[in-house]
Amino acid sequence: MSENNKHVNTEPDQDEMEARNYSSKKYRTPDGVPADIVMFTLTKRERKTVTKTLPIRELKVMLIKRKGWPFAGRWALPGGFCQENESIYGAAKRELMEETGVDGGHLEYLNVYSQPGRDPRGWIISHAFFALVEEWMLEHRQAADDAQDVGLFTIQEALEELELAFDHRTIIEDAYRRIQQQMLETTIARQFLPRDFTLSELYQVIQSVVPDFEEPNFIRKITSTRSRKGIVEEVRDEEGNLVSSNQYSQRPAQLYRFTELVPRLSIYT
Repeated sequence: MSENNKHVNTEPDQDEMEARNYSSKKYRTPDGVPADIVMFTLTKRERKTVTKTLPIRELKVMLIKRKGWPFAGRWALPGGFCQENESIYGAAKRELMEETGVDGGHLEYLNVYSQPGRDPRGWIISHAFFALVEEWMLEHRQAADDAQDVGLFTIQEALEELELAFDHRTIIEDAYRRIQQQMLETTIARQFLPRDFTLSELYQVIQSVVPDFEEPNFIRKITSTRSRKGIVEEVRDEEGNLVSSNQYSQRPAQLYRFTELVPRLSIYT
């Protein structure tokens, strides 16, 4: 058969037909898709006491005071609407910088919030992110853009004393539970401790995030339990002697440091 006699199928296939008939006007799109960011930090201040004791550590969350409607004058999470030319993650980073002057570093995705009526402006679906960062990252925070003020609040203040905008109380509660889970299941505590620390300091950091954490056998479990052994190691000098510190105690306490081991914990071990 000659080339001229070959049959060429010019009929559109099913996908092409559906594409031609598709119209986005058939569907209602949200009035906006914002990103909200929950930024936690652990603050530290020395106690004014005669005897040596651990400093005061408090878990705090960064909030902004809104300038305009809706909820003008109320405290809220920093955040804003995603633009067409960026990802929702990119919007979270940008809005955080624009409203507070803070570079959030690595933000983790928390959840999507789409309860009807959550925002008086319309059908607004929000994606929330969270991070637990060192205090120095928030030191130079300053209100900008849609923020009238920016401040750090304890979890109790944020959840029990402030009248928050939108459904941000729910978002903070969810992020708080996620941070507590990370504190108990990972070595995230290391970013709030010096390289060499006592186990009392580590215990205090954990309790600052998880107030009801109590483990009478903490030293034995963290240093010898099979599933945890190797996460921390004793500090030794160049000659191999154990190194201790009495910075926060009357008696010298053994110093430890985190190793690079990533714990693999299981409910079955």
